[in-house]
Amino acid sequence: MSAELSILDLFLQASLLVKAVMLVLLGMSVVSWAMIIKRSQVLSEASSKVERFEDRFWSGMDLSQLFQEVQARKDNLSGSEQIFYSGFKEFARLHRSNGKVPEAVMEGTSRAMRVSLSKEVESLETNLPFLATVGSITPYIGLFGTVWGIMHAFIALGAVKQATLAMVAPGIAEALVATAMGLFAAIPAVMAYNRFTAKVGKLENNYINFMEEFSSILHRQAFASPKE
Repeated sequence: MSAELSILDLFLQASLLVKAVMLVLLGMSVVSWAMIIKRSQVLSEASSKVERFEDRFWSGMDLSQLFQEVQARKDNLSGSEQIFYSGFKEFARLHRSNGKVPEAVMEGTSRAMRVSLSKEVESLETNLPFLATVGSITPYIGLFGTVWGIMHAFIALGAVKQATLAMVAPGIAEALVATAMGLFAAIPAVMAYNRFTAKVGKLENNYINFMEEFSSILHRQAFASPKE
């Protein structure tokens, strides 16, 4: 009969500490899956926004007109749009007040864009440290539950005069469930963390490339204006 025990039966028969370990692992797995789904959506949307905005940016339309369009929805900006908005806004402000010193204008503009870049990358990396933590510690939490469960099983076995495999097998099986749950929580978290880290790195490179190209355009404008 014991050979037919389900995972639920093994959980119910486990010791209190092993049950606590299993519940912790189950909770961490559920939370990490929720974060994986959410972060996947966020990063996919960020990639789409980069492509759409840069297509519009390089379409040849006037930058002042593009800035007006972006400014109309300034509370919902992200990625390259936010970097563009911050850079052009600061460039226009400094150009009006300090247009005769193009070096100062460009320094302030670059600083504003770097701050926006840092904030955007930080936003993309939300929840990644948690996934890394889940991936690194859950196997050890599961192993702790397994060791404790097996120890419990052998202690109980020692109190019996005639021991059989049938007597110890259920206790060992329920302890090993903790290890399985630890791996079940860790493997998706590690895979998602590596995948998301690569995506964030790619988006960050896109942002940096856009910032450099946009800076070159503004640089030409800043140094051309005093001569006009």
